[in-house]
Amino acid sequence: MNLHSKYPAISDLKARARARIPHFVWEYLDSATGNEATQRRNRTSLDQVLLKPSILHGEFDPDLGTEFLGKSYPLPIGIAPVGMSGLIWPGAEQMLARTAAAAQIPYTLSTVASQLPEDVGPHAGDQGWFQLYPPRDPDIRKDILKRAKASGFHTLVLTVDVPVASRRERQTRGGMTNPPKLTPRLALQAAQCPAWLNGIRKTGMPRLRLMESYSNIKTALPSTQHIGYLLRTSPDWDYLTWLRDHWDGPLIVKGVTNPDDAARLGDEGVDAIWVSNHAGRQFDGCAASIDVLPAIRAATTLPLIFDSGVEGGLDILRAISLGADFVMLGRAFHYGLAALGEAGAAHVVDILRQDMISNMGQLGAHHLADLRQAAL
Repeated sequence: MNLHSKYPAISDLKARARARIPHFVWEYLDSATGNEATQRRNRTSLDQVLLKPSILHGEFDPDLGTEFLGKSYPLPIGIAPVGMSGLIWPGAEQMLARTAAAAQIPYTLSTVASQLPEDVGPHAGDQGWFQLYPPRDPDIRKDILKRAKASGFHTLVLTVDVPVASRRERQTRGGMTNPPKLTPRLALQAAQCPAWLNGIRKTGMPRLRLMESYSNIKTALPSTQHIGYLLRTSPDWDYLTWLRDHWDGPLIVKGVTNPDDAARLGDEGVDAIWVSNHAGRQFDGCAASIDVLPAIRAATTLPLIFDSGVEGGLDILRAISLGADFVMLGRAFHYGLAALGEAGAAHVVDILRQDMISNMGQLGAHHLADLRQAAL
């Protein structure tokens, strides 16, 4: 079957995904925090970024390739970290790692994934990035870095926009706890999603295996907290310095929305900045990520990654036109998994590729660098 004929857009995968996973899982994947104003703001602001079509460029095949942190990529995109991916679709981490390896794009494994770095790294080939929620204990820190490196993850992403747990009221109403447990209410939802439930029977209910390997705590926690919060700290600038000294490889700081912070990061030995408001999942009173991107671009010469609200190839081009060098997506790939399994994640890559090609043709952009002149 030609997937493009039935699922031409990520929104089509999203609709099918919602029908195939239990309601409490959907609420975990799709929700934000507060009144979800920041989540809506991300979308509204992206739609307000207009680009200038350009005519009479003749026939050409746009070049989507880019260089980033010393590596060549056929597309300017990667897979962002999503905690507890295995809850959204059983086996998600390995599936996404294989998708990234096949497409030759980065896959970022979360500290709070449902699988261990040792079990996921071999599937990612040379495309593995590791996202760190900062452990408080230096020995745990060192061991996690050692394990990530030994598992093939060559780039470290420090997330800095989660100093405390957000409330995520909609997720809480969904009824999930950490670790996830099928209460009678949730089991009824799961029974209505046989493909998801059969997968869970094979893999078992997901747990935060990396964090649990450093603690014997088995207490059930609210849905917005988990064992990771019992082990990690809110990092400061000294923490970043320590991390730079102990990680041999590219270091990215994720969750930057303030140009003043971006300017200082360049002096701290960071290799790239990830502009993100966590897709509205942490703080409901901040600007859309796309709105702060130009100011951050002006404040630093470091490479910039962008996320938050991206729903298609046009959004990727919008971000690049305003200064991003690379764009990461999290929810989109999980919509693909939940809709069609591993083939769905690969289809997301193809949707984004075809969408970028189509829109670059309208803009007369032969290369991604040409997009910097396309923004109104």
